[in-house]
Amino acid sequence: MSSGPRPASGALNVGVACEGLRAPIAAHRLADAARRVLRAEGVRAALLSVTLVSPSAMARLNRRHLGHAGATDVISFGFAPTPGAGVVGDIYLCPDVARANARAAGCGVREELLRLVVHGTLHVLGWDHPEDRARQTSPMWRRQERLLAGILRPSARSA
Repeated sequence: MSSGPRPASGALNVGVACEGLRAPIAAHRLADAARRVLRAEGVRAALLSVTLVSPSAMARLNRRHLGHAGATDVISFGFAPTPGAGVVGDIYLCPDVARANARAAGCGVREELLRLVVHGTLHVLGWDHPEDRARQTSPMWRRQERLLAGILRPSARSA
């Protein structure tokens, strides 16, 4: 996160950066999805960054912070709430891994990136899930999919 002016109390500030990548989805769609999750979870003030990174950059983050080899789809960091900023967090997405996941799941890469923003935002807010097969039946996963369904509804896009 960059050090800059603090957000006004009550603001849901979400910034999106693409780290030199061509994003397969508009930055404002990713930011809007994160803000929808924050509002749905009752957050009134937040400072959240979403950064799209290459597979090599994601692999470095994954090794350094989680001790895992290779690129993954999403990594989130939630920080202690900051006076005036409220929830503070960073979300890193790897579009190449998201694209492969989307093909495997039979959905589009845009949908998968929105799913990952929802997933990452929930992690920043303290939600967690098991790492085994129970992951997709966990309360977090069910919440994620309900939120994503609302984001994907055509009427929700203009909200």
